[in-house]
Amino acid sequence: MKLSQQVAIVTGATQGIGLACAKRLLAEGASVMLVDIKPEGAAVAAELGAQARFFAADVSQKADVDAMVAATLAAFGRIDILVNNAGVTHAADFLDLTEDDFDRVLRINLKSMFLCGQAAAREMVKHERGCIINMSSVNAELAIPNQVPYVVSKGGINQLTKVMALNLAPFGVRVNGIGPGTILTELAKQAVLSSPEARNTILSRTPLGRCGEPEEVAGIAAFLASADASYMTGQTLYVDGGRLALNYTVPVKD
Repeated sequence: MKLSQQVAIVTGATQGIGLACAKRLLAEGASVMLVDIKPEGAAVAAELGAQARFFAADVSQKADVDAMVAATLAAFGRIDILVNNAGVTHAADFLDLTEDDFDRVLRINLKSMFLCGQAAAREMVKHERGCIINMSSVNAELAIPNQVPYVVSKGGINQLTKVMALNLAPFGVRVNGIGPGTILTELAKQAVLSSPEARNTILSRTPLGRCGEPEEVAGIAAFLASADASYMTGQTLYVDGGRLALNYTVPVKD
């Protein structure tokens, strides 16, 4: 097991990509603190075994983030890995988007990664080791007209990943990102897979001809957290079925 005796925090961990990452890190031998604003995460963690714990937090709030770090240290004694995964979307055309909704998405998607990354890194640098993984998106590069704050937040995450990596490299802490394409999560089903027509639009831009599974993103997270990626920092790996390489559309199978 590649992550034996290591301790990970995964935010947005009660479903979708976050839950898949938590399960994969556990399978690789890590102890995992699952973090989510949803209190039902306690039952999810209980099902995953003794090496999984749950902490309820709004990771866009510094007090909650500080408490999350303290709880992880109390439970496991160290922090080796942070998977910054919490995120939301909000659909609205640019002219109709409210300031409150713009601020809310940026606070949850981007500010939370700064807060969690800083708090975890302060522990990691004490031991000159650690790995932070920020969950970005192909929408850091590609825009969706009615997903204004989501697209902006993901672009910001890519730059945050780079500047964190540069700042923390002297302390032995690596920072990388993952940019998923369309992954079969509840978030994606609500945002971009809401109808057969929407599905066909997505698949027409995906050379591999299918959506991804959360476990396929989790595999990349496990790789980035492991010694196999020991010389990687400041990178964002796109898990997108070939979408960013495509300059046209492809046929869609029924």
